[in-house]
Amino acid sequence: MAYTVKQLAKLSGVSVRTLHYYDEIGLLKPAYYGDNGYRYYEREQLLQLQSILFYRELDVPLADLQTLLAAGSEDKIQTLQGHRRHLLEKKDRLDMLVTTIDRTIRQLKGDADMSDEELYRGFDARKQEQYEKEIRAKYGDKPVDESKSRVKDWNSGDYEAVQKEYDQLHRAFTGLLEQGAQPDEEEVQELVRRHYDVVSRFYDPSPAMYSGLGDLYVEHPDFRKLYDSYHPRLADYMREAMQLFAARQQQAAD
Repeated sequence: MAYTVKQLAKLSGVSVRTLHYYDEIGLLKPAYYGDNGYRYYEREQLLQLQSILFYRELDVPLADLQTLLAAGSEDKIQTLQGHRRHLLEKKDRLDMLVTTIDRTIRQLKGDADMSDEELYRGFDARKQEQYEKEIRAKYGDKPVDESKSRVKDWNSGDYEAVQKEYDQLHRAFTGLLEQGAQPDEEEVQELVRRHYDVVSRFYDPSPAMYSGLGDLYVEHPDFRKLYDSYHPRLADYMREAMQLFAARQQQAAD
């Protein structure tokens, strides 16, 4: 049975816009094009789309997918083993955070005591200190001091909630990027607004600071690694969208 792009979108849950984008970049070509110009997909393409969705669930970057799909079994195994190690490392850290949250809940209920050190298990203090130094050097003390003041009463659950919100935003940005949405489009800028609102929970970023945060995402190796795990172009995509947002804010203030 051959499926049109709309039928495949309904069957798989992948948007028509994304399927068009996968065709444009050669990741998933239809079996054939009808005389009416419609794309038609057959069983082989359905299986390939299943593989794409599977690899995306493993956070395989889109740029690696074409090579991976065309690779032999041995190369696929090696790549998947690398991603498996990465996921296990992430799982271990998340398990530690869950344990910290559980102990915090028990302490708040009065069921258990918790040492000061246990409050922060699962968080990387050394990296946090390094980020603070870099931000102070570039923007002064205000954003760091503001942030520390605002989160001084937070617990690990508060931090986890923010991390989940960031993850949801990054996945949403990735989805729009893969669909071919431009940084200045309304849907993308609405995501930037939501991102700006999350950042503003920590400190009040000026347009220049918010634009500079986009530069940090691209230039800092730790942030670059984070965004590359979603999509190899995500850091640059977000920076451009954030700079457009900041420029509009600056114009509104002038």
